[in-house]
Amino acid sequence: MNVGVIGSGTMGSGIAQVAATAGCMVSLFDTNQSALDKAKANLEKVLSRLIEKGRIDEAEKNRIQSNISYVKQLQDLSEVNLVIEAIVEDLSIKQAVFSELETMVSESCIIASNTSSLSIASIAASLKKPERCIGIHFFNPAPLMKLVEVIPAVQTSEKTLESCVNTIKDWGKIVAIAKDTPGFIVNRVARPFYGESLRIYEEGLADFATIDDSLKTLGGFRMGPFELMDFIGNDVNYTVTETVFEAFYYDPRYKPSFTQKRLSEAGYLGRKSGKGYYDYNEGSQRPKPDENEELSRLIFERVLVMLINEAADALFLNIASPEDIDLAMTKGVNYPKGLLAWADEMGINWCVERMDALYDEYHEDRYRCSPLLRKMNRDQKTFF
Repeated sequence: MNVGVIGSGTMGSGIAQVAATAGCMVSLFDTNQSALDKAKANLEKVLSRLIEKGRIDEAEKNRIQSNISYVKQLQDLSEVNLVIEAIVEDLSIKQAVFSELETMVSESCIIASNTSSLSIASIAASLKKPERCIGIHFFNPAPLMKLVEVIPAVQTSEKTLESCVNTIKDWGKIVAIAKDTPGFIVNRVARPFYGESLRIYEEGLADFATIDDSLKTLGGFRMGPFELMDFIGNDVNYTVTETVFEAFYYDPRYKPSFTQKRLSEAGYLGRKSGKGYYDYNEGSQRPKPDENEELSRLIFERVLVMLINEAADALFLNIASPEDIDLAMTKGVNYPKGLLAWADEMGINWCVERMDALYDEYHEDRYRCSPLLRKMNRDQKTFF
């Protein structure tokens, strides 16, 4: 298969590596020659490290490298069977690129977007043959993360969906099919991990270190929410939150945080800027968490039940199947358990009682219990 990738940044070059490793001939496109040179140099470093670790040999490295061509003209993608776009999260720019690209590729070529939060239907609308358009959302770093969300738009044909699912599976990835709604599965369901943690901080209940520690120690999460936001970048994470909030008609469940907004405005973006919720400059020391066990339990259970409630609501609105929702959270963002399976473990009654207690305390729509959880509790059912 011949594959085109538009955008040679971290995500685009990662997708190119995945496809090339799977044996595809890849054309990596960017208008910026220095960006292409950087992508080529980074691939050399990545593959050399894999040799050092004994994962591949020199012959495999050469094979992967020879499968990738670095091109500056969109016309150079004319012979590909599948194009995956991985450029800036701007709808008008994506639409313009797709509209131009369609005039250059064959009628059977599938045109896909790696967007994490924009409407696939809106992107597809820029094409004369919108049935060939689909969302293929990889997670960073693409070569390492096993999950790929595949998102058909209302215009997407069954043939396009089937072809993409088979292709991504052939590349060694795990596929979760998601409905074309803001944030798809992962970026929607994961919002409370960040948002509720920020709310707990803003209420003055605990500091960043204590919140992170409670979720890692009691929940088994690999990174706490503030560590993870610093890793992702506060600017990136805030933009996704703002996009989802607006796309859901300002539903208070997805309301962004002023704390994160101010850090972004100050340039405190996390690891990449040297400072975020934590200081990453040389000689700095991480604050120690509060060792109050009761407080840690309160934090963990509050964030967990909000995550479960969001996952249940995604199922209630047919965003994805229960299996794909749990798969997306464990393989897409490395959660220690699927949230719906976690709900079964904690007890559906426990989930409903905790959500109702939060609503009784705050009387905010942010804390409304999912109708599905309430119905399941009444009928004494479980997710699995």
